[in-house]
Amino acid sequence: MNISVVIPLLNEEESIKELYLWIAKVMQANSFSYQVIFIDDGSTDNSWAIIESLHTLHTEIKAIQFLKNFGKSQALHAGFAMAKGDVIITMDADLQDNPEEIPQLYDMILNQGFDLVSGWKKVRYDSKIFKNFPSKIFNWAARKTSGVQLNDFNCGLKAYKKEVVKNIEVTGEMHRYIPVLAKNAGFKKIGEKIVQHQPRKYGNTKFGAERFTHGFLDLITLWFFSRFGKRPMHLFGALGAFMLTIGILFALYLGVDKLFINTTGRLITERPQFYIAITAMIIGSQLFLAGFLGELLLRSKKENNNYSVKKTF
Repeated sequence: MNISVVIPLLNEEESIKELYLWIAKVMQANSFSYQVIFIDDGSTDNSWAIIESLHTLHTEIKAIQFLKNFGKSQALHAGFAMAKGDVIITMDADLQDNPEEIPQLYDMILNQGFDLVSGWKKVRYDSKIFKNFPSKIFNWAARKTSGVQLNDFNCGLKAYKKEVVKNIEVTGEMHRYIPVLAKNAGFKKIGEKIVQHQPRKYGNTKFGAERFTHGFLDLITLWFFSRFGKRPMHLFGALGAFMLTIGILFALYLGVDKLFINTTGRLITERPQFYIAITAMIIGSQLFLAGFLGELLLRSKKENNNYSVKKTF
């Protein structure tokens, strides 16, 4: 199979049929063998009923229905597990991603040797103040933190080699950082393609201040795990050693001062350096313990899916 198109969705009943027919038209025009995987992330409208009706007419459609809303990352995780194509395309269901871009994305992966190609909506039709400007700040921070030089981390239109999606773990809210996850997994050839942004035709945007804030928090989390996720003792052990060294040096200073220099001075317990030494050594010990616990958790963790599937076909 040439292409799997993975489409997570939430309450997109107006656009599902139009999107599928558009994708099918592009695929047939280019003689691609394909499947379209819809993941219904707990929709409360008629999205699932529309997907079921389309499936009866088009066997290329596969679908997963979640019991409730688990988030886009979990939806992509489930879709990637089902995908069978040599190239996997992800796109949003709101018609803002243009299926006409699929042949070029496919060519970049299959013939130009890219592991992952991310879309860049250079010209956007969203609110410049409430979405475009925050996105620019977010993308700048993501580039600086991750080292992946992309202009639009948030673009849902991406193409992947099959090996990429089978070797990364998309959990939490990390769907924004799939290129970073791919880089950390050893897939270095990551490219970008300017794609057309379609104005929203139906419904309302789901972007808001909460998602923007969560994006930055997830970025910090990803940076931490990419640096120390495999060996937490490297961070906590270094900090613990630093704090213990401070505590021991203060304790030695107090002991030498009391025994040899200022023997008739204040009691050690009356001096602030004593409490600094005690506090530093306690914090250092706790950091060491945190490192040990992190190492134990890494060695004992079991991978579990953070979503529950209601139906699939």
